[in-house]
Amino acid sequence: MTVSIRRDRDIAIVTVDHPPVNALSQAVRQGLCDAVEAIDCDSEIRAVILICAGRTFIAGADVSEFGKPPLEPHLPHVVAAIEAAQKPWIAAIHGTALGGGFEIAMGCRLRLARHDAKIGLPEVTLGLIPGAGGTVRTPRLAGVENAVELITTGRPIAALKAQSMGLIDAVVKGDLLSEALAYAREALANPWPKPTRSRSIHVPEENYWSLAEASVRKAARGEEAPLRALASIRNACHVDFDAAMECERETFLELRASPQATALRAVFFAERAAPRPPELSGVEPRIIKSVGVIGGGTMGAGIAAALRDGGFPVVLIERDQAALDRGLDNVKAIFDASAKRGRITADVAADRLSGVVGSTDYAALSSVDLVIEAVFEDLSVKRLVFEQLDRVCRTDTILATNTSYLDPRMIAEDISHPERFVGLHFFSPAHVMKLLEIVPLQQTAPEVLAAAFSIARSLNKIPVRAGICDGFIGNRILKTMRAQAERVIIAGTTPTDVDRAMRGFGLAMGPFEAQDLSGLDIAAFQRKAARERGETPFAPVAEKLCALGRYGQKTKGGWYDYHDGDRTPHVSSITAACISDAAHEMGIQTHVLKQDAIVHALLFPMINEGAEILDAQIAQRAVDIDLVEIHGYGFPRRTGGPMHFAVAHGLPDVVATLDQMARDGLAEPPCDLLRRAASAGSWSALGF
Repeated sequence: MTVSIRRDRDIAIVTVDHPPVNALSQAVRQGLCDAVEAIDCDSEIRAVILICAGRTFIAGADVSEFGKPPLEPHLPHVVAAIEAAQKPWIAAIHGTALGGGFEIAMGCRLRLARHDAKIGLPEVTLGLIPGAGGTVRTPRLAGVENAVELITTGRPIAALKAQSMGLIDAVVKGDLLSEALAYAREALANPWPKPTRSRSIHVPEENYWSLAEASVRKAARGEEAPLRALASIRNACHVDFDAAMECERETFLELRASPQATALRAVFFAERAAPRPPELSGVEPRIIKSVGVIGGGTMGAGIAAALRDGGFPVVLIERDQAALDRGLDNVKAIFDASAKRGRITADVAADRLSGVVGSTDYAALSSVDLVIEAVFEDLSVKRLVFEQLDRVCRTDTILATNTSYLDPRMIAEDISHPERFVGLHFFSPAHVMKLLEIVPLQQTAPEVLAAAFSIARSLNKIPVRAGICDGFIGNRILKTMRAQAERVIIAGTTPTDVDRAMRGFGLAMGPFEAQDLSGLDIAAFQRKAARERGETPFAPVAEKLCALGRYGQKTKGGWYDYHDGDRTPHVSSITAACISDAAHEMGIQTHVLKQDAIVHALLFPMINEGAEILDAQIAQRAVDIDLVEIHGYGFPRRTGGPMHFAVAHGLPDVVATLDQMARDGLAEPPCDLLRRAASAGSWSALGF
């Protein structure tokens, strides 16, 4: 049964068993309501323990019901039934109690959790607010300030922190059911606390709300749900419980139908599907138990740290002892920083570092299952690495390159058994960024490709398969955005206005600020390689700045000027002169754009480039491009990614705007696939 009842003398044990995560399906909701009714009719029962089978407590809503008409009983009714039960309920939490799962727990009279459990109300990450009392009960248990932090960020918290907030009454380390039974019998000997709904809220000073709104608005970056959640918490401070519940539910239902919630749900489902692409269904991945990393620089150290976080022993190879010492120090610095921030303990940091063995001898890789090359982006250097790996590694060892731009086919040209070769493009910092572009060769064996996706799951990465082209998916689109940004400023809009418009759209940084941070010389190096391949990259102003030695913040001048010890960008007369010179040389007609037009001038060509990528089968699906842009380049999640945004905005308008921009000399005309998608109304109608 999905929900079962058994007894331990005078205590009922209600068990939810709905694999894999005990989600709140209609059957679970109905089962809980039936359990309340049955137990209240049993005169011998004095208290109830709610516990879950499997690896977790109720982890939230049933995602299979998303987008479908809701079925009774609705979750607010279930929570209310538990809260109003004649026999007090105790929630015994392990794993995660998230969203509706924690709202169920708050309906219980007491909450007990294992020390390694986590709780949270992550609804804002789906464009929603809690809909079954989260914004009304949480401030009654934890106070307004804690409720605002928990609900408006959507971040789960550990059991001990939840206990310090008042959300959990006891934390245990032993057998959860045994501890819960003992706790229940102790509770029976004392007065029970009031139901959560009957508790009061300490209302903060009025100026708290304006400060909280400013903070939430800044963090939300255009997302509506966090601000609506804050408003619901505030409302709960000033009206009675039932009125607050009614307002929360109305807000929840309104947001559920909003474009942002639709976009965020699309991202959620794309992320769930990404680690197991349908084309690899039934393919058994090669087993990976140990990994080698070539290169201990920023990227290599980050990859090594990510692998250790995933539980893999790592052999780190460098060219000489001095470089190896620096590489090991780089890895140590990553773990030390995590420990300093409280993300891991000092003991965990030491354990993870101890799992990295350094060597200058490639023979140390003779028994590993996977080797990831992360050396300088130079074809001859990388080919030399794989020549040595080919000599020392087993013939079934998977060999991977972390190249960002080079053609993996040329890197792997001379290795034996090319079926074991694959591109694994991590994003920097590799231990933080979630995106992993997986780039197979035509010869790459299915079980090797499946192993790449498997290791991405182990590292908690979002894997996306990419075909071979300059920049793969992400950097190819980035190149388009940068070219468009230059076209816009050459036509008369300032870099400051472009950056402001893109931040307003939801990017953390504008394109010119971002280039100054990363360094203009990196893109210049890539343009040089492109010209050597016979391509003609568009970056006339950037080339002028690089010729002047203006590479960004590190040279105190790039697109902007910078003062000593200050990262604040300042308008540069030198850059303005370079822009003016480029406009004069190209004979560009002036088109000063307003904010929305600036966003469209950058975004719509990116969408067009995405369509070209789909047409060339560099990406398998439109959602893959969205995942790349969100997780690799900070594209605002609330839009669903550029390809989702295009459909939501209206593909015909994207095409019409691009046609006009092409006539004005501001963009390339829309490609054939984009025109066909506009006629069909979606990417999916074309099989993407």
